[in-house]
This record gives sequence, C-alpha cells and structure tokens, in this order.
Amino acid sequence: NVVTITGIVDGAAWERLARRAQSGDLRPWMREMDNLRHEVSGKILLPVSWSPLQTVDLATVPTDGSTHPLALFMEDTGWPYAPLDDYIRSWDEIYYRPLSRAPERMRILDIQACFQVAHGSYRRREAMLWQRIDDSNNYAALVHLLTKEIPPEHRAQGSYMFDALKFRDQWESRLLRTSDWSPLY
Repeated sequence: NVVTITGIVDGAAWERLARRAQSGDLRPWMREMDNLRHEVSGKILLPVSWSPLQTVDLATVPTDGSTHPLALFMEDTGWPYAPLDDYIRSWDEIYYRPLSRAPERMRILDIQACFQVAHGSYRRREAMLWQRIDDSNNYAALVHLLTKEIPPEHRAQGSYMFDALKFRDQWESRLLRTSDWSPLY
C-alpha cells in the first residue's frame, strides 16, 4: 500500500485541486496514475483540539526532492461505538497525556498528530493517531513489542488497552515507512 498525504490550506484550495485533477492541467497526470492504481480511498482529516500538529506552513515544506533517512510511523485508526467526541477525549486523557509525561527513553511512540475525519468526507466516524516510532537501538522497543506477549498488567483495568475498550472495540494499526524523498518525516 502507498499512503499519500496532500496538505491543503482550506476548502477553496481543495476545490481548486479537485477541479485541476478533474478537468484541468492535472487531468493527464491523473489518467496516468489511474493506470497504476488498484484501489483508492480518500478522506479529509482535521486535527483534533489537542493534536500537537495543528497547522502546516505549506510554504516551508521542501519540494526539492532531497533525501533523508527513512522513518517508521504507526497509524492507529479507531471506529468508536461511543460518541466520537468522547473517544477523542479519551485518547487525550488516557493515552496522549500519560505518554507525554513518560520519560523520553521510555517512549516507543511519539504522537505527532491526531485527526478526525471531516463530517461527510468518509463512510463512518473515525479518528486517527499519527505516531513516529522511536528508532533507538535499531527499533529494539518495537521489535520487543511485536515479538513478546503483552504483560498482564498492561492489559488490566487502568491500562490504556483495557480502558479504551469503553469507547471502541474496533481499530486498525498500520506500520508505515516514509519514502526517502518525503518532504515531512
């Protein structure tokens, strides 16, 4: 899978981009891209109130194609059965704040952003965490997490994994690697 994030300033910029792709100068390029795609899914994401990333100064985003070391991210997407606002608030209270208070050497993940889907731009209510994975010791903490059973105390009441079930029982976690030319990493 390839995940592409397109930054836009506002709704008017999105409309201009959509019209260029539909019938303007980007139409030939879109036709070429359609021949390479098997499936496309799109949604408009908005940062939640407590997200570390609120805006991006698009004028400062590099466009020269210079390369950089690769980075790993974890994208966690949840589909709550509770009201979306309650779910997003819970992520702040039981996940983001405790993780932010932990000593840096103890963190596997650094939450870069939290988004919710803009009303009407996707099939259902969802929220998404965008987290950079600590690369210390060649991703040793991530390898440990993926290859060892989670200790019982991290699955008990009062832990994030347990308490989050009050709001959702369906989520997806994906590991994503940046391209070496990705402008933001």
